[in-house]
Amino acid sequence: MSKDGRVFCGSLKLSHVGQRVHLAGWVDALRDHGDVLFIHLRDRSGVIQVVFSPEVTPSHVCRLSESLRNEYCVQVRGVVNRRAQGTENPHIQTGTLEVSADELTILSGAQTLPFPVSEKAMLAEGGARRTDSVAEDLRLQYRYLDLRRPTMQENLFKRYAIIKTARDFLHEQGFMEVETPMLTKSTPEGARDYLVPSRHFPGQFYALPQSPQLFKQLLMVAGLERYFQVTRCFRDEDLRPNRQPEFTQLDLEASFMDDHFICELTEEMVCRMFRVGSIDLPRPFPRMTYREAMDSCGTDRPDLRFGLRFVEATDLFQNTRYGIFRQVLQRGGCIKGINVRGQSEKLSKNVLQNEYAREIVPSFGAKGMTWMRVMDGDLDSNIVQFFSDQEKRSIVERFDAVTGDVVLMIADPSYETVVSALGQLRLHLGHRLELISPHAFCPLWVTDFPLFEATEDGVTSNHHPFTSPHGDDLDPDDRQGLLSVLSRAYDLVMNGEELGGGSMRINQKELQLKVFRALGLSHEEVEEKFGFFLRALDFGAPPHGGLALGLDRVVSMVLGTPSIREVTAFPKNRSAFCPLTEAPSEVSQDQLKELGLLDLVEVPSVPGMGERGELIDSLSWAARIGLGEEEKPAVMEALKEAAQLADVAGQRAGEEEPVYAPHRVAGPLREHQTARVCAFAQTGEVFKNAPSVKGDYFKVASVLDP
Repeated sequence: MSKDGRVFCGSLKLSHVGQRVHLAGWVDALRDHGDVLFIHLRDRSGVIQVVFSPEVTPSHVCRLSESLRNEYCVQVRGVVNRRAQGTENPHIQTGTLEVSADELTILSGAQTLPFPVSEKAMLAEGGARRTDSVAEDLRLQYRYLDLRRPTMQENLFKRYAIIKTARDFLHEQGFMEVETPMLTKSTPEGARDYLVPSRHFPGQFYALPQSPQLFKQLLMVAGLERYFQVTRCFRDEDLRPNRQPEFTQLDLEASFMDDHFICELTEEMVCRMFRVGSIDLPRPFPRMTYREAMDSCGTDRPDLRFGLRFVEATDLFQNTRYGIFRQVLQRGGCIKGINVRGQSEKLSKNVLQNEYAREIVPSFGAKGMTWMRVMDGDLDSNIVQFFSDQEKRSIVERFDAVTGDVVLMIADPSYETVVSALGQLRLHLGHRLELISPHAFCPLWVTDFPLFEATEDGVTSNHHPFTSPHGDDLDPDDRQGLLSVLSRAYDLVMNGEELGGGSMRINQKELQLKVFRALGLSHEEVEEKFGFFLRALDFGAPPHGGLALGLDRVVSMVLGTPSIREVTAFPKNRSAFCPLTEAPSEVSQDQLKELGLLDLVEVPSVPGMGERGELIDSLSWAARIGLGEEEKPAVMEALKEAAQLADVAGQRAGEEEPVYAPHRVAGPLREHQTARVCAFAQTGEVFKNAPSVKGDYFKVASVLDP
């Protein structure tokens, strides 16, 4: 009961029978029986049936109740009664009770609803109403109505409970919550920044934080030792189903601790968070290196709820007569496969050849797929005749195959293509064959990521440039050596979804400078972007590490929602647009002028633009077409005719003269660049995905001109 004597609808119990109560909420549903009107009154705690009957309700209240419609906001007073036997509603928590109203106040009316808000049927034989058919953009446009639905409110209540559980746990462990800036400096952290122009510093910008990375490390330098924060982060990334341009992150950092402490602490915290949803996670969480994950599942976020692990088969075909495999191996490629146990009946020859080999697997990036069904200890396939008896025996033995199994293999010169395509095929089969239990939860730590990734010009950070490598023996000038360096990074993965990740950080300035140098940053760039951070490392920075959990993803997984938008109060849609506020939107010229954005970049004049000469010369220059002296008379004649037509058009339009001047342009010509050989071409990596190679060239099909 609140201070004003109001009782929440969902809190009414049999002990309230006979008591007069004060209720307030929204009209969830109505049922008119002539003289008697029944409504479901809903507040955030639940629903109660309210009865307006001439026997107990004053006549003026009955008349007023006739004007009620769905989602009217009302206040009711009346007596709690037990429902007559046989009229109970088991589909609502208060289904054995009702309130006989004697007072009614309409606090606010409501227009016709764009979609149903009520989720509870009034009749006992009813049940929950479905709102799945409502378009998501319509729900987001009227999000304030969508959030009235009990399902959505329950999601937000559970979200609050999950976050509070994490906060309470970290408080127990001696962590302190500290807020870090929302307006900060743009630094490279792997995604594009959202920029905020400054009115006080025209032409300069703040960046919204992709994460509190540098500030939380500075808090460790400051001696706080154990920090956490529930914070909003912003990344201007390409869209995915479970990604929003702004999201909530549980961020933590600790000093004088190693990665084992961070992982054990996180495990206990995550287990408590999942218990809010009545889910008990198995402890301890298993660990798998990045290389193991790629070799066995084709992804750094493997779903371990089912099998279909990769089997290495490259060595089985060193002397094969099968042409495709032989060509792949001659180009240094690899062959991997999976054994789909006991699924031979569901994966017929037609399905394997026409669906998977010709359509599905090529859509995953591979050129094809080799399949074999195991029948009575032998292999059945359209290409099995190309394999020797020894190769067939080796396949059966290596894949541990028995009758009813299906062996699928992918071969390609590129290791990345093989594991990527096979990983997607693994997931596709897991869902199609219903091998994945929707009620299973398999947490996993993925560790020992490469510190760097290859780019055309050098290397880039796999996570971010503040991640500590294993050891400090790092040569910034040895590109191949850099690609073999492993990091002290760790990702928390569950059911194929990355829930969070972190690493031990670099706390030595010399090592941090080596990493920046390896990334190709000049001394000036380092000073401009990270000078403030490097200076902090001069003053006794402790060893430290941390982790961040994506709370939207965690809550979505705990509650089993199809999207993080179902656990976010006001999300953007799949296009990063807000149907409610219609953001992003244009702003006025005055605002842009005030921020100094109208003339931020000076448009250089195009060479020759200001030169005056004959009309034909000006047009020749603008069109970049040279004219010989013998051609000019004919062109001039055409121009005169065009001018006459323009005069006529101008007179009709009320203009004084035609306009010949070309539109002012900027930078029409690319600055001259010296040709150079691509780094990937020098190493041969560029040819790995070629359909075929002849010398140092891609060999492609001939193209005929029409």
